[in-house]
Amino acid sequence: MNVTFIQISLSLPSMTNPQLVTERSQVVTACRQLANNRMVIGTAGNVSVRAGQFIAITTSGARLADITIDQITVLDLDGAVVEGQFAPTSELQLHLDIYRQLHTGAVVHTHAPMSTALGCVLDELPVVHYQQLLLGGPTKVAPFHPFGTTELAEAVSAALNGTNAALMANHGAVTHGQTLEQAVEYSLLLEWACTLYRDASALGRPRPLSDDQQAAVIDTAIRLRYGQSQHISEESE
Repeated sequence: MNVTFIQISLSLPSMTNPQLVTERSQVVTACRQLANNRMVIGTAGNVSVRAGQFIAITTSGARLADITIDQITVLDLDGAVVEGQFAPTSELQLHLDIYRQLHTGAVVHTHAPMSTALGCVLDELPVVHYQQLLLGGPTKVAPFHPFGTTELAEAVSAALNGTNAALMANHGAVTHGQTLEQAVEYSLLLEWACTLYRDASALGRPRPLSDDQQAAVIDTAIRLRYGQSQHISEESE
């Protein structure tokens, strides 16, 4: 008796897809980096990265310090689960709305201590150091709404418009970037800026950079290729 085997290709990706495995591993690495820098504690905070029409995101109840790849769920941009055994974070709507509105590559949400503290007292974090320009300028504070709600997602997306970071009133902080590494770096930079503002406030009234001063910094950074590795031969060009 002859038996014919027919291989059927499914349209949905599986966990054997190298791209999805890579993205999920990146989320694990990012979570542990944030935990090591005391940006998240316990199950508070969530991280996601986009891979085409799909996102890999942390799951509800996962401890970010020791999260595993099995605790990263893959969804489409409508929020439907594609792969994974566990329900995604309760802040899924927040992540999805940012992807839809800003067309970005990765989202990081933390309850970092100083970012959270300033979100309890400020309406906007002014630019007091030129490094904050990497975040897009002043950091707005999105009004308070309960976690996991459409209202919170929309408020944060609006606060992020044109920038890479936002504070969340009486809640935490959100950053986004074209890569997950970039989003994490922005999160660390935001926490540093918040700490700087607090420390300056303890000494006196912080002196924000004016629009002209910010523009001058941007022009200088472009001219000097600030932050970019250069060969010595390039410096004379």
